[in-house]
Amino acid sequence: MDTVERIAETVLYEGYLLWPYRRSAIKNQKRWNFGGVYPCSFSETARNGDPWEMQTQCLVSGSDASVAVKVKFLQAVERKVGRWNLEGGLDFVESLQVDSERYLAWEEAREQERVIEFQKLSDLAIAQRFALSVPEGSEKENIFSHAGKNMGALVRSWRSLEGEIEVKAESLREALFRITVQIRNLTPRAGPDREAALKQTFLSTHTILQVDGGEFISLTDPPKIFEADAKACQNLHTWPVLAGPPGEKQYLLSSPIILPDYPQIAPESPGNLFDNSEVDQLLFLNILALTDEEKEEIRATDPKAREILERSESLTMDDFMNMHGVIRDFRALREIPEINPLFEALEKPVPKSLSVDGVELRKGSRVRLEPRPGGDIWDIALAGKIAFIENIEQDYDGQLHVVVSLEEDPGRTLEELPMVGHRFFFSPAEVKPILTDSASAQDK
Repeated sequence: MDTVERIAETVLYEGYLLWPYRRSAIKNQKRWNFGGVYPCSFSETARNGDPWEMQTQCLVSGSDASVAVKVKFLQAVERKVGRWNLEGGLDFVESLQVDSERYLAWEEAREQERVIEFQKLSDLAIAQRFALSVPEGSEKENIFSHAGKNMGALVRSWRSLEGEIEVKAESLREALFRITVQIRNLTPRAGPDREAALKQTFLSTHTILQVDGGEFISLTDPPKIFEADAKACQNLHTWPVLAGPPGEKQYLLSSPIILPDYPQIAPESPGNLFDNSEVDQLLFLNILALTDEEKEEIRATDPKAREILERSESLTMDDFMNMHGVIRDFRALREIPEINPLFEALEKPVPKSLSVDGVELRKGSRVRLEPRPGGDIWDIALAGKIAFIENIEQDYDGQLHVVVSLEEDPGRTLEELPMVGHRFFFSPAEVKPILTDSASAQDK
């Protein structure tokens, strides 16, 4: 279950706060883009496509199976910054500086979850509904100076939420069930104001299902006998995948972000950056390149942003190298056919040397170029030139080619790049060995 919970937490906070992790960044002023289940009254009034219901449908095989459901989401929390006034009350401000610490007004989030214990599938033939309720509340955190003086307070508040989770199991045939989990936001409110509705929305909603006495069937890659049943499943605003150790079929994660079966977190990742479409190494390097003023704003924006900054500043060179790149394994996507003998011949190593006029030539040998008659302009220009052999190569027809660079070319040293215009190809019959100064040629 730990693996599933880690993946679920990563999905839960996807897009919560994006690079450059500052309140002032435009992309962080329009948030909560994934998995929103909005108040029904808002959705039906605004009619802008924001759903008030999320539905997961999946398949379970097993004649005597039970299923447990956990629904997780974020709840918006308004964070106000207050400064004490002479009357002993708080004047709310956008920003407050106390010693070296800066405090900003912002919108954080609280994690919420509702757990439904194991239910026999036979008992779910008639849909069962489970209430989901979060009372409104608030909390105050005083801000003290280094000298111990109470300078102000952070006031966090959240609105009430009301909803329900409906679970149903339909028997499709012997030992095969279709499970339906519907999440509805029934929080009473009025008006089409989306920003206000977000305060009473189930944000980043996802569902974890666990089966006992049976197995989940992949909807992404179902066995052939279950293809039609899998296709008939209707998932609204979410997509379920098998989760946990690869091969196990006891857990299913249904999230608003499309994932493959058995999603994994890279062991090289030092922690969540809330943006899994980006490269960890690049994000960490970008964070370290920020100015002191930008880093100060990150610390003041959100406690989770502060954690990212502190994590970035604690990374070692080994940590960065671990993120640089890795090959997990190589897997054949399909059955590998027998290799044609022709291709086996092409895999044979190219000879390191060849014989011309009874003289063995290899890399570094000095030769005179004698192109065949009737060639192109390059053959005419290079005829009679002295060159060094840089390599011996073989084409797909099995023909050998001598790769040379000119002795008089000042750019010979660029050959190893290689650079166009400094390497030329000739057949073995078009080069003649130069027997004199062979020792000096090898030295060069």
